[in-house]
Amino acid sequence: MSDAYRSAGVDLEAASRATGLIRDIAARASRPEVSEGVGGFAGLYRLGDGRLLAAAADGVGTKLEIARSARRLSTIGIDLVAMCADDVACVGAEPIFFLDYLAVGRLVPEEVASIVEGVAEGCRRAGCALLGGETAEHPGVLEGDRFDLAGVCVGIANATQVLGPHRVAEGDLLIGLASTGLHANGFSLVRSVLLDSGEYGLTSMPEQIGRWMVDELLEPTAIYAPLLHGMARSELISAAAHVTGGGLPENVPRALPDGLGAELDPASWPRPAIFDLIEGSGVSAAEMFSVFNMGIGMVLVVPVRAKDEVLTRAKEAGAEAYVIGKVVAGSGLRLLGLEPPGPVEPEVAQPASIDLPLELDEQPSDDG
Repeated sequence: MSDAYRSAGVDLEAASRATGLIRDIAARASRPEVSEGVGGFAGLYRLGDGRLLAAAADGVGTKLEIARSARRLSTIGIDLVAMCADDVACVGAEPIFFLDYLAVGRLVPEEVASIVEGVAEGCRRAGCALLGGETAEHPGVLEGDRFDLAGVCVGIANATQVLGPHRVAEGDLLIGLASTGLHANGFSLVRSVLLDSGEYGLTSMPEQIGRWMVDELLEPTAIYAPLLHGMARSELISAAAHVTGGGLPENVPRALPDGLGAELDPASWPRPAIFDLIEGSGVSAAEMFSVFNMGIGMVLVVPVRAKDEVLTRAKEAGAEAYVIGKVVAGSGLRLLGLEPPGPVEPEVAQPASIDLPLELDEQPSDDG
């Protein structure tokens, strides 16, 4: 699995093992107020009086390399906030403040200001405050024009409105919110198969894309947090899955309880052309779904009674939404219409789908 991604330098299996080790270590550094630790979309910390803090940390991965090469620095901060704030929103919390960390090889004030302006714009879209941060100059460690960016988002939730697997029931619908393209995952693979191969450059305009490659690759990540928080307050959704590193197969199961699985129909939503371009460069369909969001940036688990209201609210917020599947008895995630990866034993009948276990370690969303 993930052969092309591994060839591009990213080992998802190693990341999964590391997360499992980190979870065990973190469990030894806890407090009684911790309600949800490492493994969920956001950690939860009880404040008392029925309130909880939610927190998530993330980065932008090697999408930074596209921004650096193009010298377009004003939007990657939006990506950073999206990766963190939308994780916080997955537990039903309202993002309230954000902290950023920027490490540079050489401090150029105008470039730092451009990056932080993107962070501020992301905070405005997420409805949270940019409370502070740190800018560090690392000469001799980072080359002069290179930098890294990370952040932490903190939100607040009502204990009675926390979203998660405990609310999910068999028969619930899965509603997908459209992505704005690649978001901030899989860029090591994108750079390997599209750019480093010489097939395309940042100033290419592939016919199927219809825009400059640099514009497509640097399209900012959608921020769903205000929409999710409003739906959580109205008790319209049961759980949510932010589709980041690991794609749909790794993230949807994190919103489901033991004993329940999901069926998704990839034909139920339109797929942005950038994914066809990548797949056409030799990446298998199975690996595409294990690396990229494939056009769905957030999956909502919704009781059938709330379907119409959720679709209406999404439309009013300017988000494209589609009913893409349902929660079923059993385990695993099935992507209907896709052949299973690997050889098929002759004596075992195999469905035309990908079945993956629900018991998966958290995949870091900053996987390049």
